Amino acid sequence: MARFLFMPESAYGPTNNCVGIGNILRERGHTVIFAAEASWQGKLQPLGFVEDLVDLAPAPEPTPDSDPKAPEAAAGQFWIDFIRDTAPVFRLPTIEQLTQFIQPTWQALIDGAMFCQPQLQEIIERQHPDVIIEDNVNCFPALVTAGVPFVRSVSCQPLEMKGADIPPLFSGYPSDDRSQWAEFRAEYDRTHRELWGNYDAWVQSCGAPPLADLEFIHEGAANLYLYPEVADYTERRPLSSSWHRLDSSVRATDEAWEIPDQLRRHPNAGNPAGKLVYLSLGSLGSADVDLMKRLVSVLGRTRHRFVVSKGPLADEYELPDNMWGAMQVPQTNVLPHVDLVITHGGNNTTTEAFHFGKPMILLPLFWDQYDNAQRVQELGYGVRLGTYSFGDDELIAAVDRLLADAALHDRMAANAAVIRSRNGTARAADVIESLVGSGALH
Repeated sequence: MARFLFMPESAYGPTNNCVGIGNILRERGHTVIFAAEASWQGKLQPLGFVEDLVDLAPAPEPTPDSDPKAPEAAAGQFWIDFIRDTAPVFRLPTIEQLTQFIQPTWQALIDGAMFCQPQLQEIIERQHPDVIIEDNVNCFPALVTAGVPFVRSVSCQPLEMKGADIPPLFSGYPSDDRSQWAEFRAEYDRTHRELWGNYDAWVQSCGAPPLADLEFIHEGAANLYLYPEVADYTERRPLSSSWHRLDSSVRATDEAWEIPDQLRRHPNAGNPAGKLVYLSLGSLGSADVDLMKRLVSVLGRTRHRFVVSKGPLADEYELPDNMWGAMQVPQTNVLPHVDLVITHGGNNTTTEAFHFGKPMILLPLFWDQYDNAQRVQELGYGVRLGTYSFGDDELIAAVDRLLADAALHDRMAANAAVIRSRNGTARAADVIESLVGSGALH
């Protein structure tokens, strides 16, 4: 049996993708190790994985008023804090976010990679993996210099794999209107060229191959990306044979879930026009408590019922009586029950909504969420709204319109049947297994 080392980004989307694939490998008798960020301690081992974790930054120095009994950090706390502190920038146009959010985010990612490089080298020496899989957006040199096959896994929107005939990543621009593409690409080059050059030099100093121009990560011996074919850019941006699309990658490790009695017995359950809706802005987006408060206030006035993923600051706001929620909900077991998804457009939630055939309302906040929101809207699978500028009536009307669109629900259900039949987690596991002993590196 083989040993597989996963290193996901410290966020639920990439980690859940790795969990889904890793669970298949574990069930096949292999050993699966997670070199995740340290705040995931105790969360992966119960699923049957080996935890050998890394710190992305020095531990904060204790202060005289530090509480030794303070609760431990949430999984992904590093990025929860980063997003919370940067939230005001999310109100800016995407081209302005390049300077004020995208570039600082790359810098934070790079700082983390540099800090944990020695730790990763020690983990690889300790664990002796046969294949290494990284689900992140930037390179960790230790992962590509280990002398074993390296797999790049992309849990971001597929504009990550760039092309002249598709919109620029992070822009949220339409596919059929190129009028702003060149300006955005030029601004990205201006704001990122020096940062990329310095990073590429450091990567090479660690013994790793050079990075492609303005790319922050290498391609692997095999490359996986997560997106349904019905929403992909395949014809406009063909990829080499080393790339394998996973139409979905849904883990089977979430706890069981049934509709709570509070929602079953709510008066809205007896309304023939009333439906069940899922609201989630992801583990990072839901840290914007003011936005969550506004959403639940508006949606609380509708005839529908809601399941709310409240996020890491769940105790800071209350839900109306037509809603049930928790800090974290077992999303893959909630989605089959609902009729509509209101989401930030994170790749994990977007692809899982396709997997279960659910239309979406998208309220993008940062990174590739704008690209997912635009893609879903331009293909007619949902509605993109201004996250901070939507009108109350605009949101309610979008909810009612999408819930009443029987043709859309039929189309998404048909797509979902095809997506599920392709069994993305097993396909990914097959690709990874095939590399054991192959001699292919990257």
